[in-house]
Amino acid sequence: MSKASTKSRPGKNGKQLGHSSTDLRAGKTGKELGHASTQSRAGKHSLIPQEEGIQDTGPSLYSQLKLLIMGRDRVPQRIRTYLEPRIPKTVRQGQWFDHRVILMVLAVKGVVILFAGQSYQVFENKALPTLYGWIEIWNRWDSVRHMRLAESGYTNVGMWRMDIVGFPLHPWLVRLGAFIFQDYLVSAFVVSGLASVAAGLLLYRLASIDHSDQLALTSVWFLLIFPTSYFLHINYNESLFLALTVGCFLAARKERWPLVGILGALACLTRLNGLVIFPALVVEVFQQYRATRRWQWQWLWILVVPLGFGCYLLLNKQVTGDMFAFIAAGREFFFKSFATPWDGVRGTYNMMWSDPPTNAQMLGVQEFVFLMLGAVSTIACWRVLRPAYAVWMAGNWLLFSSIGFVLSIPRYTLVLFPIYLLFAKLAVARLWVKILITTWSLLYLALFASLFVRGHWAF
Repeated sequence: MSKASTKSRPGKNGKQLGHSSTDLRAGKTGKELGHASTQSRAGKHSLIPQEEGIQDTGPSLYSQLKLLIMGRDRVPQRIRTYLEPRIPKTVRQGQWFDHRVILMVLAVKGVVILFAGQSYQVFENKALPTLYGWIEIWNRWDSVRHMRLAESGYTNVGMWRMDIVGFPLHPWLVRLGAFIFQDYLVSAFVVSGLASVAAGLLLYRLASIDHSDQLALTSVWFLLIFPTSYFLHINYNESLFLALTVGCFLAARKERWPLVGILGALACLTRLNGLVIFPALVVEVFQQYRATRRWQWQWLWILVVPLGFGCYLLLNKQVTGDMFAFIAAGREFFFKSFATPWDGVRGTYNMMWSDPPTNAQMLGVQEFVFLMLGAVSTIACWRVLRPAYAVWMAGNWLLFSSIGFVLSIPRYTLVLFPIYLLFAKLAVARLWVKILITTWSLLYLALFASLFVRGHWAF
């Protein structure tokens, strides 16, 4: 063991590792400390040396949060000195609070909002003189309903009884944030902003379990530039739902089953397709049982997941007197009724050829393209990813294609996170595939975002 350190720090099982934190801050290499801890920047960093015979069991969900200022050589000393004592110890010792992911999310978010605001001014010939105007142009379509729910809650009177189709968790959080920010729209952007950062971090950590650091970062990149990814940043519940869903799967992989139940229940309180988490978790439990042949009573925590949907049914009962009022409202106001998947696919395909050009493209071609993307990705998941991910894909695809009038499929596809793992696997192996997917994503992201802020239908 190296004698470069005068202080010892306790390692696992009370043993002394023989290196002080000052050695590490001084930038000494693994060779100088008597061990090989330095890896390439593309790989994972081992900041704490280990004795021989001590095996690293890997980071846990709670303690292994990656330090925001982990890249010490790239962060000014003044910022490190200010931030480090203010970050909780569990975060400072962690491994998933990755500043690269946070910066990536914030950078893409800024570019999307900037581009959409500029396109609005160019095509509408209207100025946006205030910062508030730059976010107000996003208050379109379902965002108006989310805002109404946050401000006034549910009602069973008049046409606003349609709002019962909206799940309550996102509006509740926006309402809570409005007490702090004194503005519902600002609160909505803060909620979605925090949730989008969480979704990026959680997807990175989930992908890192089975794949390389490069592939994990690439999967986050494809999430952020997905053609409908602007919904992650505005007053929609996509970012919240995605963060809860990916967090639930990550907790299951880390065997944090109480957390699995809580996150799954919250996801069911956010979107109807949160129910698909339950069968996916059953498959995950079965796969873990096959690997160990040992029963764990903590697996029963997955039974908590559907309780979130149960709370939503009780809310329906309280507001309207009917636990399933959301089904009738969806049929009456949004033309949604259950049908076979091939009926929905056939209807979308026919619209490509029978409607005027705008509808043919936005309600026909794009809906059909993303339906096919979901179907192909689901098949690929069964072949190359975990069965639980494939169940999540298949359940969602069946849910949003099994209606008579297929609508908003590009937006619904956004939360199918295994797609980004598949994209990343292809992109890491072949540069031309990465260029192709990136080009397609960015072009259609620009098109859809510019249409949306101008009030045109864009899912």
